[in-house]
Amino acid sequence: MRITVITPTYNEAENLPKLVSALFSLPLDLRLLVVDDNSPDGTGQIAEELARKYPGQIEVLHRPGKMGLRSAYLNGFQKILDGNAQAVVQMDADFSHDPSSLVHMAELLKTYDVVLGSRYTAGGSVDARWPLWRRSLSAFGNFYARSILRLPLHDVTTGYRMWRSETLKQIPFERIQSSGYVFLVEMAYLTHCLEFKIGESPIYFADRRWGKSKMSFKIQLEAALRIWQVLWNYRSLKKAGRLARL
Repeated sequence: MRITVITPTYNEAENLPKLVSALFSLPLDLRLLVVDDNSPDGTGQIAEELARKYPGQIEVLHRPGKMGLRSAYLNGFQKILDGNAQAVVQMDADFSHDPSSLVHMAELLKTYDVVLGSRYTAGGSVDARWPLWRRSLSAFGNFYARSILRLPLHDVTTGYRMWRSETLKQIPFERIQSSGYVFLVEMAYLTHCLEFKIGESPIYFADRRWGKSKMSFKIQLEAALRIWQVLWNYRSLKKAGRLARL
């Protein structure tokens, strides 16, 4: 199965070379698309150097500045879905998403339309170094979104996902309005409403190894408020959905 990983970057110069090495050591047929938002630390230039080192395996999409997670992925999807990838991965560049988890996710994708890397399904976990307040905030954020949207999933805010290309091609991206991290919740909800089969693969979510986290309380609060907008925007869609559990 030909898999293309999309990783949005902004100031990931420390992480990107390590991520590339980890990805290409896996027993998978992988390609990588780096979507860089003109990182001041030179991440875009490093990505170009890596593309020359791994010809035909890495592409770089340069953007003029910070344009948000939503547009990074939508631009990436558009570029990849015009090619021959059979599966598409959404993945952070900071090693909070363990590259080795892709092997199990790829196996599950034989059964499902999309596989979520889940911190809260059986076998999943978050960084043991997280303080109690951060663990509680993350868990409550998921509970809050799942409850309002009535999603039969354990982890709806996860950014680690593997899609069948033919599934992504059927997603009406023009309906997606959210930006920031609530974009991830909206995509999960829309996929559920369209009755695609969603699987969850347990992952260990590590805090970033290098660099500075971009998550803040303000971002999480904004996401919590926008969940209600997501519910309203898709009120006309069938909400039954189909979820095949592990």
